[in-house]
Amino acid sequence: MKYFNRLLISLLIVAFAFGLTMAEEGMYPLSEIHKLDLQKKGLQISPQEIYNPNDISIIDAICIVGRGCTGSFVSEDGLILTNHHCAYGAVQSASTKEKDYIKDGFIAQSREEEIIAKGYTIRITESYEDVSQKVLNAVSEKMTLVERSKAIEKKIKQIEKEAEDKNPGKRADVSEMFKGKTYVLFIYTNLKDVRMVYIPPHSIGNFGGEIDNWEWPRHTGDFSFLRVYVAPDGSSAEYSEDNIPYQPKKFLQVAPDGINEEDFAFILGYPGSTYRHRTSHFLSYDEEVYMPYVIDFYDWMIETMEKISESDRAVALKHLNTIERLANVSKKYKGRLQGLDRLNRVSKKMEEEKTLQEFIEADANRKDKYGNTLTEISEIYKEKRLVAERELILYYFKYHRSSKLLRYAYTIYEGAIEREKDDLDRKSDYMDKNFKLTKKYIMLSYNDYYEATDKIILREMFLKAANLLKRNTIPAISKIIEGKNKNQAIDEFIENAYKNTKLTNEEFLKKYLNASKEEVEKLDDPFIKLAKELYPTYQELDDIQKARKGSLDKLAAKLIDVKKQYKGKDFIPDANFTLRFTYGYIRGYTPRDAVYCSPITTVNGILEKNTGNDPFNAPPKVLELIKKEDFGRFRHPKYNSVPVGILYDMDTTGGNSGSPILNAKGELVGLNFDRAFEATINDYYWSKEYSRSIGVDIRYILWILQKYGEVDYLLKEMNIE
Repeated sequence: MKYFNRLLISLLIVAFAFGLTMAEEGMYPLSEIHKLDLQKKGLQISPQEIYNPNDISIIDAICIVGRGCTGSFVSEDGLILTNHHCAYGAVQSASTKEKDYIKDGFIAQSREEEIIAKGYTIRITESYEDVSQKVLNAVSEKMTLVERSKAIEKKIKQIEKEAEDKNPGKRADVSEMFKGKTYVLFIYTNLKDVRMVYIPPHSIGNFGGEIDNWEWPRHTGDFSFLRVYVAPDGSSAEYSEDNIPYQPKKFLQVAPDGINEEDFAFILGYPGSTYRHRTSHFLSYDEEVYMPYVIDFYDWMIETMEKISESDRAVALKHLNTIERLANVSKKYKGRLQGLDRLNRVSKKMEEEKTLQEFIEADANRKDKYGNTLTEISEIYKEKRLVAERELILYYFKYHRSSKLLRYAYTIYEGAIEREKDDLDRKSDYMDKNFKLTKKYIMLSYNDYYEATDKIILREMFLKAANLLKRNTIPAISKIIEGKNKNQAIDEFIENAYKNTKLTNEEFLKKYLNASKEEVEKLDDPFIKLAKELYPTYQELDDIQKARKGSLDKLAAKLIDVKKQYKGKDFIPDANFTLRFTYGYIRGYTPRDAVYCSPITTVNGILEKNTGNDPFNAPPKVLELIKKEDFGRFRHPKYNSVPVGILYDMDTTGGNSGSPILNAKGELVGLNFDRAFEATINDYYWSKEYSRSIGVDIRYILWILQKYGEVDYLLKEMNIE
């Protein structure tokens, strides 16, 4: 396997505080591991054992789980350890009122009892190639900003298609490492038959719920086991009884003795998105416009869904996954806002930019080339603020966190148009390689459709659109309310639409997801008609956003260039869901004056928190085991109990959910699943004082498997005797 050579990254200076080695900011591309002098920092194995471009190494045991999590292979038979919340969608899809796997958990006592994790895939990074020049050769200075964005998009699709043609059965993705500047092609093994093996009950996997979410101390058993299968010949295949367990190149050795305070540790995973190279204008837009809007909307949706779900578990099962996702984002954004304010990041970023501007203007050549860069970025964000609410409403109209039926209608209508184009000219969701998956996700979300909820949310979105200022109106919505009382007009439209649509019929939905434009145009369905009315607005918006992106990408590339001159060094690219490395120490912190948080919790805290009511309702068997001190080999000698949560100063973000926590010997000692509330600022800025991530200790996972779940065969499979 080969990875990032000569990517734009530099070694940071080692920091010392109070005589202790400190973790460093950095979600490092793997080629940089060898520059970090990790053995001086506590690593006891060779860096080549973590990443070796010419041989098998630890990174070969790391995988992408589903659409946004990390996992790791922990046996030679394709057994994967990831977070409970990462497997939650599969558990929800498999659950019914009669078989409530969310509430009760799931145990497969044999391979034959494992059940399919619907919609899940596993990806393993195989190789990379820097394709920056190929991508940027597709653009010219004569192009408009829209043409530039479209040319880059098409070139990326072309590169991906050529790579997949050369690597049958593999998946190719081009990732933008630095905006408008650096692009890397990744080749992935893409496995499609994923099954549930062991899922703890909700009262373990989500103990503490939203009250404890993003908080410390933590006592959540956020783990699950999956297994991935392939065809008998080893190729990727859809679910079949004939499939066999996948044999990974490498699996991690689990260390049943865990890890201790101040021990060195590292994480390998797929962190999602960070924004550390963005300007003060981006930060202030997020702080003042975007995040407050999302928090208000998501909190309202959560309250609505919870109220509708109160008296019917079958209805609740349709909403639980969405509620958890919305609540997670809402609380994260609240933490980000607190962090931005607490660390005064916008003002500090403005000061940095002021100093950078002075550096630019100190040299005539620099001034000529970069002098207007920051000003032009500022102007783009001023314009964006003027249309922000309209664009946010249009975004939520189109996607499933608003009305599912409107999303289905728009996918049918837009898809019929897109699929008449050449494959490389289509939007990504409708390309041949993606359309099957697009349809699968639509049909999976159909299982969670509940009309009463859909109506309420769509009505709220209509009202938001109806209240826009005249310059920002949405023509399709204006047409519905024109000359009428807006509330009455909206109510009449919604009642008629839900009464007369056929999109609630599963077979109808399946059929028309594959229909031609001519067939779709003939449909007399109120939601399809609304999608048709909205389509020109989305086309216009698409061009506006492409022009904005084209401009910002060009300016971002210039900004990186001049910052490199000013700082005299290269930079680590922002996280973008590609494989990264971070390291640090098991370490507590002081979130507030006179408050110190120690870095290890134990099962004793479960007893202290337990009330018997959700979300602090641990299973009676777990409580009894704790009271009896039936800890077996997983008792920690210092605490005389089983460790549950661990806290550490590594640099993580979303997408690191499920990432393995590895000790100095490269053994698995825990599972990353969260950050402390103060560390939600990580997405914008890493702070050695406040950036702490949270994991579940491997000893708790193994204790639950052995003493509560009584699935000793899994321990044996992981070589735990």
